[in-house]
Amino acid sequence: MPSFDIVSEVDKQEVRNALEQVNKEVTTRFDFKGSDARVEQADYVLTIYADDEFKLGQVLDILRTKLTKRNVDVRCLDKGEIEKVSGNKVKQQVTVRTGLETDLAKKIVRAIKDSKLKVQGSIQGDSVRITGSKRDVLQEAIQLTKKVVEDFPLQFQNFRD
Repeated sequence: MPSFDIVSEVDKQEVRNALEQVNKEVTTRFDFKGSDARVEQADYVLTIYADDEFKLGQVLDILRTKLTKRNVDVRCLDKGEIEKVSGNKVKQQVTVRTGLETDLAKKIVRAIKDSKLKVQGSIQGDSVRITGSKRDVLQEAIQLTKKVVEDFPLQFQNFRD
């Protein structure tokens, strides 16, 4: 039976490289001179530090630009609340989401069942496996999934005949 997996993965090394580029650019830009703006990484959690909310937004824009240049989809970023650190300094945590959450996986499986395509979807951990009788039907399932889930980056892997 032909099958494929729907996953959501982010290259951790590309995120780290983009982070280093952001920190390098922030230290060399004139409008950040003398400020404590930086980005730190702990696994898939990025913490942005800045002097005020405006500079925080600028650092976030630089981060999005650098991630996009490194082929990391910025739709996987989940911004947290802006927190005051001391004085008027602020920080914000940005989580890089990987894997399919159960709600999204259930949404994908439900959409495939409702479409009346001759395929079966099964949730396997943080991925969804789609099996069908023909390759063409699997291609239709991929197109349907792309239409249903537009706000989260998906990859289609492990395509087998």
